[in-house]
Amino acid sequence: MDQINELNEQEGWDNLVAEKENYLKALENSITIVAVDNNDNVLGYIRALTDGYVTLFVCELLIIKQKRGEGIGKLLINDLHIKYPHTRIDLLATKQSSKFHEKQNFRTFYGYRKNLKY
Repeated sequence: MDQINELNEQEGWDNLVAEKENYLKALENSITIVAVDNNDNVLGYIRALTDGYVTLFVCELLIIKQKRGEGIGKLLINDLHIKYPHTRIDLLATKQSSKFHEKQNFRTFYGYRKNLKY
């Protein structure tokens, strides 16, 4: 968890870092696949939710900057396709990640996001 938290912090995903305990619960209650090297260093991860039949939603997909472009993200997405072959994969993307998702044959669709402010 510490390496994932560090990766989130490096990416500037401050809300996940600030809510570390809640994020740990989210990881535990989701499909979480972590890519590691031979020394168990985290290279990236994907976290998703699914009903198992129709929809699989990718909540986060993050690869360390030094390893981007090496196919790790593609492998993580393909792993989800293999485990849940009948589901479509939906996700939200940033402008920075949109080229990656387009290369993986994702198509653009329109959506919304709302956070409850305390």
